[in-house]
Amino acid sequence: MSGPEPPTETRGPDDPTLPTQPTYINLGEVRAHLLPSKACRPRTTEALPTAPQPAPPPLPRKTLTRTQSVPTHRPASPGRAPRGPPRRPLLGSRSLDEGQAGGDEAGPPCPPAEPALGPPDAALGLSVRDLQRPEAVRAALEAWQLGALRAVHARLRARLLGGHPGPCHQGHALRLLDGSPCAESGDALYYRVVRVDGDAWHVLAAKVPKPGAEEPHPWGLELQASLAPHFNLQGLCGLVPEGAVPQAPWRGPVALAAEVPERTVAQWLAEEGTVRPLVDVARAGALLLLQLSAALELLEARGAVLAELRPENLLLAAPRGCAAAGPPRLLLADFGRVRPCPRGPPGTHAEPFAHLLRTLLGPAVASAAPLARGLERLATQLALSRPSAAQTRGALQALLWGPGPELHGRGAPLGPWLRVRRALLVLQLAERAAGGEAPGLEDWLCCEYLAEATEASLSHALALLWG
Repeated sequence: MSGPEPPTETRGPDDPTLPTQPTYINLGEVRAHLLPSKACRPRTTEALPTAPQPAPPPLPRKTLTRTQSVPTHRPASPGRAPRGPPRRPLLGSRSLDEGQAGGDEAGPPCPPAEPALGPPDAALGLSVRDLQRPEAVRAALEAWQLGALRAVHARLRARLLGGHPGPCHQGHALRLLDGSPCAESGDALYYRVVRVDGDAWHVLAAKVPKPGAEEPHPWGLELQASLAPHFNLQGLCGLVPEGAVPQAPWRGPVALAAEVPERTVAQWLAEEGTVRPLVDVARAGALLLLQLSAALELLEARGAVLAELRPENLLLAAPRGCAAAGPPRLLLADFGRVRPCPRGPPGTHAEPFAHLLRTLLGPAVASAAPLARGLERLATQLALSRPSAAQTRGALQALLWGPGPELHGRGAPLGPWLRVRRALLVLQLAERAAGGEAPGLEDWLCCEYLAEATEASLSHALALLWG
């Protein structure tokens, strides 16, 4: 015979409202109250005691060690005072005694954690305490500016270089695009050729030696074939045997170049030097020489030297993804004249570079523009100091984008100038991008300069130019 059902409590309008936080009770007490009373138990043949019996003692209180307790919405009893220290509220599914390896004793109080910023302020990477320190804010801004320049430089490099076609193999089909050459250098003719590999195709240049040209040095050609793709070095995709290109106007095997040239530096000088102002010619020529110094720097690092710098063997090509009005891409292609460099002091390319500088700029060097006067100063210093190609490249960068001679020899700090110049370039690129203008080759070269420059490199460049 089961006991009576426990009475159901109904709430009246005057009853207190439910608390917002659940109350935790002892499961032992709940079980004791749910047991049927003695009056409801079945009668036995034994006589009932007449004296009142004391109430049974309450069940022992158990300490819960689980991560969560059973909540109830009953209000806490006002007459029952909690024993021991007040319990901390549960946080998620963490246990109350988590982290207390030494028993039930509470550990030492932890210092208040530094307030952290939440989204969208968390993207700043600074805490509230850092925002109160100007040096921390300044260091963060400088790091972000340098990181932004490096990111822009990497993206522009990927766009300007594009996908390299890679070496040729027997599965490729070749087709001649034009019966006449697209460019003519001092030693070779260049024809446009399409290479097809399934759904992929690339436009390459067949490099055909001119009849009677000087026999190329094999060491230089082997070096050219071993170099990784570089923005200012002509890359090769392999040799094409005779008869592999239908209707080819040449005989014998020829080399396939990854870049298709449009003209030479000698042709550029004859065309642009007569229609552009002298100031524009000086700047365009400085950008070409800057690219040439980057190519010569790589040769010097590999222990090689170019015997002669000739404008008719320096190729110009349109950089990918840039406006036609921008500066062209310079390609060093005369590897037949590359020799091993004997050990000695750097500066093997200094004198021919100075001669090419004066030839390339011509009357623009004598103009009153600051850049033209700086280039004339550099030509003089190249013959006197014989700097390396890397030092020459740093001097050209300083002439194009600063710092100027007023910061040399006066104790002016170059570090603040460099940080301000980086911030200015980031703002200029952002402003132009907001207007829909895509960055070009000169922007990439400037990003490369400011991302690599240090106070020491700026000081060396100024000393070479104005020392």
